[in-house]
Amino acid sequence: MPLSTRLSIADALTLGNATCGFLAVYFTTTGVLIPHITGSEVSGMARHSAATAVMLMLLASVFDLFDGLVARKLRSSAMGAELDNLSDLVSFGLAPAYFVVVWGMVTDGAHQLMSAVAAIVVLLAVVLRLARFSCVTLRDGIFQGMPSPFGALTVVSIVLLELPFFPTLLAIIGVAWLMVSRVEYPKPRGPLAVAMLAWIAASMGMLAAWAFDSPGGQLLLQTGCALQVVLGAVIPLFATARRVNTFRDNRREARAAQLP
Repeated sequence: MPLSTRLSIADALTLGNATCGFLAVYFTTTGVLIPHITGSEVSGMARHSAATAVMLMLLASVFDLFDGLVARKLRSSAMGAELDNLSDLVSFGLAPAYFVVVWGMVTDGAHQLMSAVAAIVVLLAVVLRLARFSCVTLRDGIFQGMPSPFGALTVVSIVLLELPFFPTLLAIIGVAWLMVSRVEYPKPRGPLAVAMLAWIAASMGMLAAWAFDSPGGQLLLQTGCALQVVLGAVIPLFATARRVNTFRDNRREARAAQLP
């Protein structure tokens, strides 16, 4: 094969990301939506399948983290950047948006049309974010807007919190706005990448406890989802405060330089 079309190790991890996203949609359909439509839902089936779908999104974020690390250490093919964007669109755009649509169909008191609109907003936010990421050059070490893996997991966490319908809808749209905003987020490197992996592992443990109805499993899940949402809300505040402080420091330096 030509060098431009040979897959590297990093590309294989990227394809693992896309596979996890597709499987998340598969389990959401076969274990949550179809049993609800046919009325054949067995006790625990929806919970197990929903937990599996979210775990697959978490696993996709691990693949997304490591393909970048491997690409920097080894190499990526000429298709690497395109593969990464397409895989992210499946795992962090389509999969969470579909999760929101199904939530609107199976949850009592939800409005299917409005949940579908919220899902479209999430999907389009990820599309716009990925397109902008390919076109805009930023300083090293930051993302502009909430990263799509973080945004996808925050959207799913909001759904799993089982809040009233309209607050859930507003929170989902708020996350979509953060993904296309100009708020700066740090890239997961070094200690931050280790912390991210630890949080993903802990989240999988909470989901497993909830799926198997372990004692305290519901409380663990609610705590984990709440922490994810709080992180999504707090990081922009810190980023904004940092930018304001930097602006003030620059003004002070400029004034000091003008003094005789």
